[in-house]
Amino acid sequence: MLAYVSQYILKVCGRCDLSCDHCYVYEHADQSWRHKPKVIAGPTVAQAAQRIAEHARRWQLGQVSIVLHGGEPLLLGRDRLHDVLRTLRSEIDPVTRLILTIHTNGVLLDEGLCDLFAEYDVRVGVSLDGDRAANDRHRRFADGRSSHTAVLRALALLRRPEYRHLYAGILCTVDVSNDPIAVYEALLAQDPPRLDMLLPHATWDTPPPRPPGVRAPYAAWLGQIHARWLADGRPVPIRFFDSLVAAWEGRASGSEAVGADPVDLLVIDTDGGWEQADSLKTAYDGAPATGFDVFSHSVDEAAAHPGVAARRTGVEGLCRACRSCPVVRACGGGLFAHRYKSGNGFANPSVFCEDLKILIPQVTHAPRRPGRPSHRAHASRHTLSDEAFDLLAAGPGDPAAMAILTDVRYSDNRALMGMVAARLKGISGPLGRAAAEGWRLLSALDAQHPAAVREILSYPYVQSWATRCLRLAGTPGADLGAAHVAGVAAAAATRAGIEAEIGVPVRDGAVYLPAVGSLAVAAAAAPVALVQVSPSGISSPDATGEWRSVRRVTATGMSVTVDDIDPFRDCRAWVPARRLPAAAWDWWRLALARAAARLSAELPCYASVLGAGLRSVVPIRPGESGLRESGTTRDAFGAVALAAPDEPGSLSELLVHEMQHVKLAVVADLFRLFHPDDQRRFSVGWRTEPRPVEGVLQGTYAHLAVADLWRTRAASTRDEQARHRYRTYRSWVEDAIGVLLTAGGLPPAGERLVEGMRTTVMGWTDDW
Repeated sequence: MLAYVSQYILKVCGRCDLSCDHCYVYEHADQSWRHKPKVIAGPTVAQAAQRIAEHARRWQLGQVSIVLHGGEPLLLGRDRLHDVLRTLRSEIDPVTRLILTIHTNGVLLDEGLCDLFAEYDVRVGVSLDGDRAANDRHRRFADGRSSHTAVLRALALLRRPEYRHLYAGILCTVDVSNDPIAVYEALLAQDPPRLDMLLPHATWDTPPPRPPGVRAPYAAWLGQIHARWLADGRPVPIRFFDSLVAAWEGRASGSEAVGADPVDLLVIDTDGGWEQADSLKTAYDGAPATGFDVFSHSVDEAAAHPGVAARRTGVEGLCRACRSCPVVRACGGGLFAHRYKSGNGFANPSVFCEDLKILIPQVTHAPRRPGRPSHRAHASRHTLSDEAFDLLAAGPGDPAAMAILTDVRYSDNRALMGMVAARLKGISGPLGRAAAEGWRLLSALDAQHPAAVREILSYPYVQSWATRCLRLAGTPGADLGAAHVAGVAAAAATRAGIEAEIGVPVRDGAVYLPAVGSLAVAAAAAPVALVQVSPSGISSPDATGEWRSVRRVTATGMSVTVDDIDPFRDCRAWVPARRLPAAAWDWWRLALARAAARLSAELPCYASVLGAGLRSVVPIRPGESGLRESGTTRDAFGAVALAAPDEPGSLSELLVHEMQHVKLAVVADLFRLFHPDDQRRFSVGWRTEPRPVEGVLQGTYAHLAVADLWRTRAASTRDEQARHRYRTYRSWVEDAIGVLLTAGGLPPAGERLVEGMRTTVMGWTDDW
């Protein structure tokens, strides 16, 4: 019989900041928390760590895992958590590999805690029961306030590139009163690396809620999610389903909830007491207790406790009804706590037996299609190597580094789309139907034509639309904005080359397909017009004019749209030009082609990166100052706004300058280049007013490329004006680098970026 233990739950806090009415710790039968310490003491942590290390050494375990739990473990505070993590690492790491996880409701998670968890390699699991309505059914503060917004804020932190590797997944407790598909979609919108669906803790004495007249509501509820999950191509692992299949096939289930694997788990409470699985708290008062503690008893002694040992007997330890059941090898009798009944203890089938009998065949006999690679799995691998970072710090980077930055923004756009989708159910009428139809079409295309969906979701103004849509939720016109998902879906269908028919919202008398084009429609078609997509073109029975395509320039190493159509191409401080007349379009077509060719000849390293990352150019109206104008926005990665410059050669300069901003914005999301609370301002050569540290970094990085361009021009033409410009830009860059390095206060990544720029400048020789 298995005698070692490799999994532990360490209760570091015995209180919680939420008052969830389905909580098995505070609301169920066991009330032992009332007379235990609110937080674990340092000596208790040290003794527990020593016991675990001692056990791992004796059994020569290759690894052990510890989950920090509660109550709510984040209530311990950053300093105390730091002490706990330092103790665990110092005692156990020298003996075996230690896998650390913390499970939290997420309410208190912030950057400081994420930095701490990154320092000690702690993965973070979060509880979320679905959308706001589902989550707020149970997970509220004691005064009734919703916790939903705070949890979403925590999950947004974990999705950030610098913390993505910490994101362990989401745990959802099933409530059959909630809409299962709404719950599923809301959870997927948070871009989790994995999900788990937890049946609510219940026993035969206190059975789970069941709607009247429904034989197996939990099977029906989970079955709907399972069917949708399969239809989606299993975009994210769902532990409950995967564990059932693994157990059915004779593999380890990896879960105490299903399968007959011997349970390899002990709990350490805040008082140092050894306890059995936490779920037993739902059975009766004192059910998890062993009477042992870390100060007086070893892991071996706790593992030999009759209650713990009873869960190591596999199928033979189940009741007769379970042993003869045809699905027992999958369910393993269900969760141990769910078998409890007064009078005969745990010698019963699970209180969810009828549900499991119906659900298991659906799950285990489903077609074995491999899950398609998804943005969620890919997002966790978005890292820049040291070499790639240094290439970017030197100025140009390379196409491979640009591809990583592009992947980062694509994953961000996927997450934004998920958050938009979570809001669509609140839209009614024709716009609501168009939005729902658009989301269904987009989801189907994502499964069958992922390259087409990626192309459209990567388009800069899909990002700007989704960002604006979320920002303006609840304001007038927000429904029209959200329904643009139908236009996005129609654009993806066009790229996929399929036939589709979909209602698309009408805005200013036209329907818009991002990256594709627009079509004027009759006023009577408002607010939605039917759009027909086919390989031969796009049409509408409501059309009143010709189809207007988004124009494209394909030149030396560059292929970009010149977008004068998209309604979300706004450039903040600049006014985008309307549809360009033929003469203006000809100018842009020729000017961009010449700029691409010239840049390829003058600065091929920058040209190759620009070709890999630039997706669209937005012509803007010249400002009143008459100065050359250009710009970018973080909400439209890969887009550059430009006013037509008069001076030959200026267009390539503007493209290089703005592409530096595009790159650095993503690098700043992957690495902390400056401290957000740094309020200092510095004088720079290119501005009359002092600039914040972020502005200095952005300007220095952009002017580094421009200086390199004029250096090349000065060397090739020996033109005095070119030399003057080079020296001007170089002096700006050198002075700003000096300011940044002498002022101090930059994080390590920021210093490394500035040092990379300094190395580049120091390598320039004026040998003409």
